[in-house]
Amino acid sequence: MGKIGATEIILILLVVVLLFGGRKIPELMKGIGQGMKEFKKASKVDPDPKEE
Repeated sequence: MGKIGATEIILILLVVVLLFGGRKIPELMKGIGQGMKEFKKASKVDPDPKEE
């Protein structure tokens, strides 16, 4: 209990396909990827910030 197996992943993917449809999934994944990229960019901290 607590671990996600192959059966659960397949069920989750099936539900996502049924809810969003096959055409919306690439757009959804693109949006998630862009969001992750922006989060990584915003979370980077300059090791020695130059004070002016």
